[in-house]
Amino acid sequence: LHMNVLFCVLPPGSPSVPVTVSTNRPKVEVEEFSDAELSCLFHTERDPNPRIEWKKKAKEVSFVYFDGRFRGPFEGRATIDGATVTLHRVTQEDAGEYRCEISASLDTVSLGETNVTLNVLVPPQTPMCEVPASAVTGSAVQLRCRDQQSVPPATYSWFKDNKPISKPRHANATYLINSHTGILEFKAVTKEDSGRYSCLASNGVGSPKMCEAKHMTIEDVNITVILGAVVVVFLLLVVCGCGGMLLHRNGLLTRRSFWISQCHGAAHISSQTLHRADDT
Repeated sequence: LHMNVLFCVLPPGSPSVPVTVSTNRPKVEVEEFSDAELSCLFHTERDPNPRIEWKKKAKEVSFVYFDGRFRGPFEGRATIDGATVTLHRVTQEDAGEYRCEISASLDTVSLGETNVTLNVLVPPQTPMCEVPASAVTGSAVQLRCRDQQSVPPATYSWFKDNKPISKPRHANATYLINSHTGILEFKAVTKEDSGRYSCLASNGVGSPKMCEAKHMTIEDVNITVILGAVVVVFLLLVVCGCGGMLLHRNGLLTRRSFWISQCHGAAHISSQTLHRADDT
């Protein structure tokens, strides 16, 4: 009777498991002045009390949580549960990338980390609206609307006399609307474009905001004033021309030609003179 026996030799000790760090929300979006939870989950091999650190990455890396307490602007306005941090009443200054680091000195692989990005959303503020008080028919006119505070950036819609202005559907429309820049542009205004204009800013966060309506008046070109100005200019030219001819005819006006000569490297220019003909 022959028996085959297989011997398996196992190395002493259990398999090595490095420290593991993860997050269940790598990207967090909250509204301004609300609380933000930055999760950090970890598992260590042997070390029951690993060191927990949180850092914020900006132009320079700064500590958020170090040596058992919060640092800098987070002191007094943040809490920690395990390794998960909650920031209270966040502002735009808190937005950015955060890193959770777990150091387990007793583990085979002693360091693990995970990143969390915080976006702080800001509802639109009352936009600034630029509406010209008046314009002349046929001229190009731009109306502007802008809100610098909202995150993400707001989109804009215009209203005339409390009625929404729809986006033009064909290329030869008399006006253009850019919902991203907030510009309403008329290629050539008419008297029908007179009215009260207002702009609404919205970004999906909080309530949309509208600026106070401003009135724009479109006026016809005053042909009478233009013709009158042309006549006045024409008469002035006629009077000046006739006066010059009379002076020249009576010998009261002579003119020397301009001349330029070089003398020791310097230029000399004669001037035009007025004198009686009998003085020459």
